[in-house]
Amino acid sequence: MKVLLLKDPKEDDCGQDPYIRELGLYGLEATLIPVLSFEFLSLSSFSEKLSHPEGYGGLIFTSPRAVEAMELCLEKDNKTEVWKHSLKEKWNAKSVYVVGSATSSLGESPALPLLFPCGTVKGEILPKMLKDKGIPMESIIVYQKVPHPGIQVNLHSYYSQQGIPASITFFSPSGLTHSLKHIQELSGDNIGRIKFAAIGPSTARALAAQGLPVSCTAESPTPPALAKGLRLALQAPGC
Repeated sequence: MKVLLLKDPKEDDCGQDPYIRELGLYGLEATLIPVLSFEFLSLSSFSEKLSHPEGYGGLIFTSPRAVEAMELCLEKDNKTEVWKHSLKEKWNAKSVYVVGSATSSLGESPALPLLFPCGTVKGEILPKMLKDKGIPMESIIVYQKVPHPGIQVNLHSYYSQQGIPASITFFSPSGLTHSLKHIQELSGDNIGRIKFAAIGPSTARALAAQGLPVSCTAESPTPPALAKGLRLALQAPGC
């Protein structure tokens, strides 16, 4: 049974995307099509802030793209050696938080603000939580999501070669926004045959807002959780 996943392919240590491998265990033939690209912004300003760790109490990372932006800053301004011999040690002496349980464990308010590199679309939960705890934060936008340039061609090629998939999984509201029109055009009157799935609750809400039935919402954003949800959805009557 063919299923379509609207995400970037990412190989693991075994040289295969974990979603393709996990879904294959359930007899599902998955194809990955990226629908989003990323543009990095304000790298010069971010680089300048990274050069002054004494002005911050620590760093907050909530996405891999923010980490990539930091790496680009070090490469772009030839600061790799400076980072190794000076900046790295100074930043390592401070706190670094990542999204999830680590950010929720933030304690007393630091004297200096936490530096938060983020995208143009960021949630308000974390900033509000920090504000409520009296923790100062300085955010800087370092990337934005844009439509993948090959989305229309790739989707058309998939439909031409493999037909209408049994299921389509969306991995973000942004991905839904940039791909739904093409999917509707390609599916035509047969769109009702497709089981739509979401990687999480925010994407599920975006699907519902578009009037699309959500047949599956993964319990967690992981390959096993999605595979389990899709298996149950596709075993439903009529599949």
